[in-house]
Amino acid sequence: MYSNEFQSIIDRRRSNRHFDPNVPVSKEVIQRSLERAILSPNSSNMQLWEFYWIQSDDELKKFIPLCLSQSAAKTAQQMVVFVTRKDKWKEHAKWNYDKIKGQIKGEPSKLEKGGLDYYGKLMRLVYGNDPFGILTLVRRSICFFMGLRKPFMRMAGKADQRVSVHKSCALAAQTFMLSIAAEGFESCPMEGFDKLRVKKALNLPRGAEINMIISVGKGTEAGIWGERFRIPYEEVVFVK
Repeated sequence: MYSNEFQSIIDRRRSNRHFDPNVPVSKEVIQRSLERAILSPNSSNMQLWEFYWIQSDDELKKFIPLCLSQSAAKTAQQMVVFVTRKDKWKEHAKWNYDKIKGQIKGEPSKLEKGGLDYYGKLMRLVYGNDPFGILTLVRRSICFFMGLRKPFMRMAGKADQRVSVHKSCALAAQTFMLSIAAEGFESCPMEGFDKLRVKKALNLPRGAEINMIISVGKGTEAGIWGERFRIPYEEVVFVK
């Protein structure tokens, strides 16, 4: 069945770069949208993300130059900084492990045992690193030899880990923007920012990385830079 409601949300969601200064965005709208973002799909339910909600006037003004003084930052009523936290893999793996363990009544089923092994053992191999690169070498060897016999997930080095957590965080950001559109407001995902100064402003540890910053407000006509156009469907979709 065709969903007119969802299509209208997709059509409404445009990157608006100039917001109406006279129309506030309530905290309830942002909170609901962040709650929805938390429900986004993510790799292994590890949820290696954090969302920093910039709402006070002082903080918003502080972030304008950090976002290179672009219009979407200068006119934003609210901002959210989407951050990846690969460095929190141990505690998030334990959180998932404890959730599964707490649901077990009596003798664990095969599925439950698999879940405990997944978060108790496999996540250590997937996300663990050491100063000498031994775990990376182990992962590369496993991927190579297992991949000779059958299809195998090839996640070996730090770059693969970073790509994985950034993909999950971007999914949450997309959910957030669609929610903002559903609430009757506009957003703009910004990649133009000084990542080092943003990390410092948020007092983030070394292991955290900025995925994107999203500004929110009531969009204006001036904020839409022309008609939306995309490369044709037949040039990007391939049916096999």
